[in-house]
This record gives sequence, structure tokens and C-alpha cells, in this order.
Amino acid sequence: MSAIFKKIYHHPLLSDQDIETLAAAHEKVVFEKGAVLLRKGKVANEYYILEQGLIRAFVYDYNNSEITTEYFTDDELVIAPASLFQRTPSQETLQALTDCTLWKISFDAFQILYHKVAGFSEWGRLWFTQQLFALKQRSLDMITETATHRYLKLVKEKPQIIQHVPLKQIASYLGVTDTSLSRIRKELLKASGTAT
Repeated sequence: MSAIFKKIYHHPLLSDQDIETLAAAHEKVVFEKGAVLLRKGKVANEYYILEQGLIRAFVYDYNNSEITTEYFTDDELVIAPASLFQRTPSQETLQALTDCTLWKISFDAFQILYHKVAGFSEWGRLWFTQQLFALKQRSLDMITETATHRYLKLVKEKPQIIQHVPLKQIASYLGVTDTSLSRIRKELLKASGTAT
């Protein structure tokens, strides 16, 4: 069993046997840079565990400009929860920013396992709780933290973004213009004397 499944499905109520059962329901898939995993308007029929790579979620605002809503990096779930669990068309598009290796599980397989593996539902509740806290913290950061602090936090948490993501996409995620982000990066570069 791959260590990634133990990491993702870590929960005191899930045994090694349970995790092996969950792992067996996943299929390894590879997406090339630029590939779309889920398109706006389509219903998500699976979620993924990202083994290696970088994926972003984005929406179109009222001006039809792309706004990045999330970045997914190694050892994270790549998911559009509202579309997957409410069976509604996705508002977001999921796109690979690098070549990616993932493990896919279908919604139907997930549903079966959710009722079959006792600890899986508890894992799901914990995961959703963590996502809710993270979302709340992000919304608070957008209000209470400076753009510079938000940028530094992003770089610390997901350093791959700096190498692979265009400035414009990072700026949209941080809620600033690319001009402002360019200025912030220059100021940080000047202050530290090293590239950021």
C-alpha cells in the first residue's frame, strides 16, 4: 500500500486493513500540464489524491476574468465538494499547472465505501471540519492581514507556486492586482537580498 493513502486517510478509527480497502478503490491517473480535470458547468464524478504536481481551481468573475480560488499540492485532496456531494454543476474549473500524478476515486465507489467502512464516515466529518476551518481562516486573512503577509504565508505553505504559477494567477488568489504583487515581491527582494 502506498504511503500516500495512510497519510490522506489517517484517522484513529481506520485500520491498516480499512486503508487498504480504500486504496484499492483508487485508480492511478496522469494529467499533463494544462489538462482540465473538471470544467465549469460539469458535475464532478470523482475526487483525486494528488501524489505529485500542482493543480489550481478557478472561477470567472462578473468581468469574465479568471480568479484562482485554490491551489492543490502534493498529498492533498483535489476536489470540488459542492459539485461532487450535491451533484450540481461545478462553478470552478480544475486545471493541472504541471504534469500531475493522482489517484482517482469515483463518487459511486466513495458512496459504497462511506457506508461499508465504519471509520470512513468519521474521517469524512473530520476532513470537512478541517476544510471549514481553513476556509474561515482564509476569509479572515483576506480582511485582517496585509497582502504582503498573505503572499508570504502562501509561499511558506506552498512554495511550488512561486516556480510554476504566473504572477497574475497568484495575484488573483491573493485578491490584489498583479502590479501590487509585483511591487510586494520587489520590496521583499530588496529587504532580504534574495529571490522570493
